[in-house]
Amino acid sequence: MKAVDLILAEDTRHSRRLLDHYDVATAVSAYHEHNEAQATPKILERLAAGQDVALISDAGTPLLSDPGARIVSGAIEAGMDVVAIPGASALLAALSAAGIGAERFTFFGFLARRGRERTEALAEIAATAHTCVLYEAPARVGATLGELAAGGGGARSCAVAREMTKKFEEFRRGTVADLAGHYGEEGPRGEVVIVVGPRAEEAVDEAELSRHAEQMRSAGAPPREIVAKLTEMGASRNVAYRLGHERAP
Repeated sequence: MKAVDLILAEDTRHSRRLLDHYDVATAVSAYHEHNEAQATPKILERLAAGQDVALISDAGTPLLSDPGARIVSGAIEAGMDVVAIPGASALLAALSAAGIGAERFTFFGFLARRGRERTEALAEIAATAHTCVLYEAPARVGATLGELAAGGGGARSCAVAREMTKKFEEFRRGTVADLAGHYGEEGPRGEVVIVVGPRAEEAVDEAELSRHAEQMRSAGAPPREIVAKLTEMGASRNVAYRLGHERAP
């Protein structure tokens, strides 16, 4: 921070206190969702002139439900170097301590408050077999979990994490339905991350999978395509691979 020519921050007053604590005297300029379209060309001009610019968030990581996409994309398109310095991330911190499988996950950010976009996002979460992570406003946590439960995800494991890495950090774990009931009347305080666990695998008839694999094989489908289709139908990786590579008698 001391070495760059300019620091971009969402709230200069908020960031200035932290920078002063570490004796960072670098100039700070506001860069947020309301001015980034107007400010980006001027910042790119400074970068093109050889200056170094740092982008920081009030909390968390730039671009992860925070401003910064315009300047990063613009710098890359102009052939400039973009260097990431990992820091606090509520998304990753919540995944690390939720106790829910994180081998594969989808991050949905903040859901729309209402309308078709919200309905489609909730339907996508319900249809996603692996772990889903989203940010939510405290007052809407109960409603969001209730909608997920109503969409068939009530039995999925879930963790609601609030105030990650802060003084009042807290986790509450259970099923989506349990936590929807808990937060139904009063939401948690602070910034919230919701982690929804993988959908329980339904039993799949292996005989039906085998018949489907044989039909595809007879139609000339390669093993890789058969394996992909069987996995899509709910077969485990091992079963899909075995059936996909079987030779016709």
